Amino acid sequence: MQFNTEEINHLIRHRRAIYPEMYTGEVINRKIIEQLLENANWAPNHKHTEPWRFMVFSGKGLRKLAEFQSELYRKTSQAEYRFSEIAYEKLQKRPLLCSHIIAIGMKRHADKLPEMEEIAATASAVQNMWLTATAYGLGCYWGTGGPTYIEEAKSFFGLGPEDKLMGFFYLGVPQKWPEGRRQPVQDKVNWVEEDA
Repeated sequence: MQFNTEEINHLIRHRRAIYPEMYTGEVINRKIIEQLLENANWAPNHKHTEPWRFMVFSGKGLRKLAEFQSELYRKTSQAEYRFSEIAYEKLQKRPLLCSHIIAIGMKRHADKLPEMEEIAATASAVQNMWLTATAYGLGCYWGTGGPTYIEEAKSFFGLGPEDKLMGFFYLGVPQKWPEGRRQPVQDKVNWVEEDA
Protein backbone atom coordinates (compact mmCIF):
# COMPACT_ATOMS: atom_id res chain seq x y z
CA MET A 1 0.00 0.00 0.00
CA GLN A 2 1.40 3.39 -1.00
CA PHE A 3 -0.23 5.34 1.86
CA ASN A 4 -1.00 4.64 5.49
CA THR A 5 -4.74 4.03 5.28
CA GLU A 6 -5.21 4.13 9.06
CA GLU A 7 -3.84 7.67 9.16
CA ILE A 8 -6.05 8.70 6.23
CA ASN A 9 -9.11 7.18 7.93
CA HIS A 10 -8.25 9.03 11.15
CA LEU A 11 -7.71 12.31 9.29
CA ILE A 12 -11.09 12.11 7.53
CA ARG A 13 -12.92 11.24 10.76
CA HIS A 14 -11.08 13.95 12.71
CA ARG A 15 -12.18 16.80 10.39
CA ARG A 16 -14.53 19.26 12.08
CA ALA A 17 -16.31 22.54 11.52
CA ILE A 18 -14.58 24.86 13.97
CA TYR A 19 -16.11 28.33 14.07
CA PRO A 20 -14.27 31.70 14.27
CA GLU A 21 -15.51 32.28 17.82
CA MET A 22 -13.41 29.23 18.78
CA TYR A 23 -10.09 30.59 17.36
CA THR A 24 -7.19 31.87 19.45
CA GLY A 25 -6.34 34.87 17.27
CA GLU A 26 -2.98 33.38 16.27
CA VAL A 27 -2.00 34.00 12.63
CA ILE A 28 -1.38 30.96 10.42
CA ASN A 29 1.86 30.86 8.41
CA ARG A 30 1.29 31.86 4.78
CA LYS A 31 3.12 28.76 3.52
CA ILE A 32 0.46 26.57 5.15
CA ILE A 33 -2.31 28.57 3.46
CA GLU A 34 -0.48 28.14 0.15
CA GLN A 35 -0.33 24.38 0.79
CA LEU A 36 -4.11 24.29 1.37
CA LEU A 37 -4.64 26.07 -1.94
CA GLU A 38 -2.21 23.80 -3.80
CA ASN A 39 -4.03 20.71 -2.51
CA ALA A 40 -7.36 22.28 -3.47
CA ASN A 41 -6.00 22.63 -6.99
CA TRP A 42 -5.68 18.81 -7.23
CA ALA A 43 -9.38 18.15 -6.75
CA PRO A 44 -11.09 15.87 -9.29
CA ASN A 45 -12.88 17.73 -12.08
CA HIS A 46 -14.45 16.61 -15.33
CA LYS A 47 -12.81 17.79 -18.56
CA HIS A 48 -10.11 19.54 -16.52
CA THR A 49 -12.08 22.77 -16.24
CA GLU A 50 -10.62 23.44 -12.75
CA PRO A 51 -13.59 25.70 -11.92
CA TRP A 52 -12.54 26.69 -8.39
CA ARG A 53 -11.51 30.28 -7.80
CA PHE A 54 -10.22 31.55 -4.46
CA MET A 55 -9.67 34.99 -2.98
CA VAL A 56 -7.64 34.99 0.24
CA PHE A 57 -8.20 37.65 2.91
CA SER A 58 -5.72 38.18 5.75
CA GLY A 59 -4.40 41.05 7.84
CA LYS A 60 -6.08 44.31 6.77
CA GLY A 61 -7.83 42.37 4.03
CA LEU A 62 -10.09 40.86 6.70
CA ARG A 63 -11.28 44.38 7.58
CA LYS A 64 -11.92 45.07 3.88
CA LEU A 65 -14.06 41.92 3.63
CA ALA A 66 -15.91 42.81 6.83
CA GLU A 67 -16.72 46.30 5.58
CA PHE A 68 -17.79 45.07 2.14
CA GLN A 69 -20.11 42.35 3.37
CA SER A 70 -21.70 44.37 6.17
CA GLU A 71 -22.39 47.37 3.90
CA LEU A 72 -23.73 45.11 1.14
CA TYR A 73 -26.01 43.51 3.72
CA ARG A 74 -27.22 46.97 4.85
CA LYS A 75 -27.93 48.00 1.26
CA THR A 76 -29.69 44.83 0.14
CA SER A 77 -31.59 44.14 3.36
CA GLN A 78 -33.22 47.54 3.33
CA ALA A 79 -34.38 46.92 -0.24
CA GLU A 80 -35.41 43.25 0.08
CA TYR A 81 -36.07 42.36 3.73
CA ARG A 82 -35.85 43.64 7.27
CA PHE A 83 -32.45 44.92 8.43
CA SER A 84 -31.01 43.44 11.65
CA GLU A 85 -28.40 45.38 13.60
CA ILE A 86 -27.22 42.10 15.20
CA ALA A 87 -26.61 40.51 11.78
CA TYR A 88 -24.85 43.66 10.58
CA GLU A 89 -22.49 43.68 13.58
CA LYS A 90 -21.74 39.98 13.16
CA LEU A 91 -20.74 40.58 9.53
CA GLN A 92 -18.44 43.37 10.71
CA LYS A 93 -16.82 41.47 13.59
CA ARG A 94 -16.66 37.78 12.64
CA PRO A 95 -13.97 38.08 9.94
CA LEU A 96 -11.66 39.79 12.43
CA LEU A 97 -11.65 36.64 14.59
CA CYS A 98 -9.94 34.69 11.78
CA SER A 99 -6.37 34.29 10.65
CA HIS A 100 -7.51 33.99 7.02
CA ILE A 101 -10.75 33.76 5.08
CA ILE A 102 -10.85 32.23 1.63
CA ALA A 103 -13.76 33.24 -0.61
CA ILE A 104 -14.86 30.24 -2.68
CA GLY A 105 -15.90 30.85 -6.25
CA MET A 106 -16.92 28.58 -9.11
CA LYS A 107 -16.01 29.71 -12.63
CA ARG A 108 -18.69 28.42 -14.99
CA HIS A 109 -17.85 26.57 -18.25
CA ALA A 110 -21.39 26.24 -19.59
CA ASP A 111 -20.15 25.20 -23.02
CA LYS A 112 -18.42 22.12 -21.56
CA LEU A 113 -20.27 20.80 -18.50
CA PRO A 114 -23.51 20.76 -16.53
CA GLU A 115 -23.37 23.20 -13.60
CA MET A 116 -23.63 20.43 -11.00
CA GLU A 117 -20.32 18.93 -12.10
CA GLU A 118 -18.49 22.20 -11.54
CA ILE A 119 -20.18 22.74 -8.18
CA ALA A 120 -19.11 19.23 -7.15
CA ALA A 121 -15.54 19.85 -8.34
CA THR A 122 -15.34 23.09 -6.35
CA ALA A 123 -16.74 21.34 -3.27
CA SER A 124 -14.07 18.64 -3.70
CA ALA A 125 -11.41 21.36 -3.77
CA VAL A 126 -12.78 22.73 -0.49
CA GLN A 127 -12.70 19.24 1.04
CA ASN A 128 -9.02 18.98 0.05
CA MET A 129 -8.36 22.27 1.86
CA TRP A 130 -10.35 21.11 4.87
CA LEU A 131 -8.46 17.83 5.20
CA THR A 132 -5.13 19.63 4.79
CA ALA A 133 -6.10 22.14 7.48
CA THR A 134 -7.09 19.26 9.76
CA ALA A 135 -3.69 17.61 9.20
CA TYR A 136 -2.06 20.87 10.35
CA GLY A 137 -4.36 21.07 13.40
CA LEU A 138 -6.11 24.18 12.11
CA GLY A 139 -9.71 25.12 12.72
CA CYS A 140 -11.85 25.85 9.71
CA TYR A 141 -15.44 26.30 8.69
CA TRP A 142 -17.19 26.58 5.32
CA GLY A 143 -19.95 29.12 5.69
CA THR A 144 -22.48 30.27 3.12
CA GLY A 145 -23.79 33.33 4.92
CA GLY A 146 -23.05 36.99 4.34
CA PRO A 147 -22.95 37.97 0.66
CA THR A 148 -22.88 34.40 -0.72
CA TYR A 149 -26.26 34.57 -2.46
CA ILE A 150 -26.28 38.28 -3.26
CA GLU A 151 -25.79 38.74 -6.99
CA GLU A 152 -24.09 42.14 -6.61
CA ALA A 153 -21.30 40.53 -4.56
CA LYS A 154 -19.88 38.48 -7.42
CA SER A 155 -17.81 41.23 -9.05
CA PHE A 156 -16.05 42.02 -5.74
CA PHE A 157 -14.74 38.44 -5.77
CA GLY A 158 -13.74 38.48 -9.44
CA LEU A 159 -16.71 36.43 -10.59
CA GLY A 160 -18.95 36.97 -13.59
CA PRO A 161 -22.75 36.76 -13.70
CA GLU A 162 -22.71 33.11 -14.79
CA ASP A 163 -20.30 32.10 -12.00
CA LYS A 164 -21.20 31.20 -8.41
CA LEU A 165 -19.99 32.51 -5.08
CA MET A 166 -20.07 29.35 -2.96
CA GLY A 167 -19.27 30.80 0.43
CA PHE A 168 -16.29 31.40 2.66
CA PHE A 169 -13.66 29.17 4.25
CA TYR A 170 -12.82 30.59 7.68
CA LEU A 171 -9.44 29.61 9.15
CA GLY A 172 -7.83 29.97 12.55
CA VAL A 173 -5.95 28.18 15.30
CA PRO A 174 -8.55 26.43 17.48
CA GLN A 175 -8.72 26.79 21.24
CA LYS A 176 -9.79 23.13 21.43
CA TRP A 177 -10.83 20.34 19.08
CA PRO A 178 -14.51 19.39 19.30
CA GLU A 179 -15.80 15.83 19.33
CA GLY A 180 -17.50 14.53 16.21
CA ARG A 181 -20.65 12.49 15.73
CA ARG A 182 -22.27 10.60 12.88
CA GLN A 183 -25.21 8.25 12.53
CA PRO A 184 -24.21 4.73 11.39
CA VAL A 185 -23.30 4.50 7.72
CA GLN A 186 -25.45 1.36 7.45
CA ASP A 187 -28.54 3.61 7.77
CA LYS A 188 -27.54 5.42 4.55
CA VAL A 189 -26.40 2.60 2.29
CA ASN A 190 -28.22 -0.02 0.24
CA TRP A 191 -26.21 -2.88 -1.28
CA VAL A 192 -27.36 -4.40 -4.54
CA GLU A 193 -25.62 -7.72 -5.06
CA GLU A 194 -26.14 -10.91 -6.95
CA ASP A 195 -27.55 -13.77 -4.94
CA ALA A 196 -24.99 -16.37 -3.97
